[in-house]
Amino acid sequence: MGRLRALPGFAAFGVFWGTWGAVIPEVQQQARASDGELGVAVLMIGLGALCSMRAAGAAVDRYGRPAAALCVLAMAAAGSLPVFAHTETLLVLCLAVVGAASGAMDVAVNALAAEEERRSGPLMNLAHACFSAAVVAAAVAAGLALGHGVPAGALLGGASALIAAVAVGIQTLDRGAAPARSARGPRTVSVVDRRLLLLGVLCALAFLVENAWQSWSAVMLRSGFGLGPGAAALGPVLFAASAAAGRLAGHRLTSRLPRRTLLAGGACVAAAGTAAAALAASPAAMLAGVVVAGLGTSVCAPTILSLAGDRSAPELRASSISVVTTLGYGGFVLGPAAVGLTASATSLRTAFYGVGVVAAALAIAAVTVLPSDRAAHRRAGTAPGAPG
Repeated sequence: MGRLRALPGFAAFGVFWGTWGAVIPEVQQQARASDGELGVAVLMIGLGALCSMRAAGAAVDRYGRPAAALCVLAMAAAGSLPVFAHTETLLVLCLAVVGAASGAMDVAVNALAAEEERRSGPLMNLAHACFSAAVVAAAVAAGLALGHGVPAGALLGGASALIAAVAVGIQTLDRGAAPARSARGPRTVSVVDRRLLLLGVLCALAFLVENAWQSWSAVMLRSGFGLGPGAAALGPVLFAASAAAGRLAGHRLTSRLPRRTLLAGGACVAAAGTAAAALAASPAAMLAGVVVAGLGTSVCAPTILSLAGDRSAPELRASSISVVTTLGYGGFVLGPAAVGLTASATSLRTAFYGVGVVAAALAIAAVTVLPSDRAAHRRAGTAPGAPG
């Protein structure tokens, strides 16, 4: 039952963001926003998430399941706001609210997954696979629906209704599996905890690589090989699809490999795929590299979040995850901007060489600075939940 409560949250979250990706042009047109103004507005999603994650983690740790359900319900309430934005200023404000609600839901569903993983075995990669698969499926379905005249508001409203149903499920299903709460009153996780800072930095590197390809692969296909917008869209679509497949494979491998080995291996594959795509002489070769990069990158962030949840006290698990996700989102927000700045100073290929270096650095860090699962649990005085 715990998995029934954890996995639908990721799937519904993916449905929303897949739908959002499809309706962005409609929202931009309604708000009469230029490309530059839209870029600023979309940036507010990440900034809003950064502002809410720590508070969401503390709330889930203190109040348990009701706080997690409330975080998800906030996302349901905010999800349709963009369709009411008829000016660029309103769009910025609406997306800031969406971002804050998204950050809270992100922490809540990851905390639920970490709790269930601790109790019954590997789950985080499977949960993130549900998210990735839902993004791809929802983007395709929403694109088809828009082509048949379904309004953007109806699509976002449907995704929000699905998230609201998940919030009800979190509150009512499997009451005994709520996130642990401290019997000694509220406690906090220090943002200067070195273990969490390290995991947060590694998560930022993973998100930087992931969002660099998600945001710039279509641009590279268009500018580097002259493909049209439809063909160039294969870049992010194949990346997301390979991420879903990679996370399913990662879910199976988690029970067979130490997590730092899985993290290092995934980062190595991501580095190889990124290098291959950057060196590609044809669109087909580049897309093959993108698929490999997606497979490798896919397991990195979920594995890091699994480590954060597993190596924290039960009553502080959500707060620990919120520290790591907050730092990780920094890489998610800054990654595409860093690629753009590097590309403007050199070239887009050179920028992706740099992304490959980041992936390689993540692989090296995983095996040199992360302790094994068993060593980490000896320090924490807990029993390992996965092989180390």
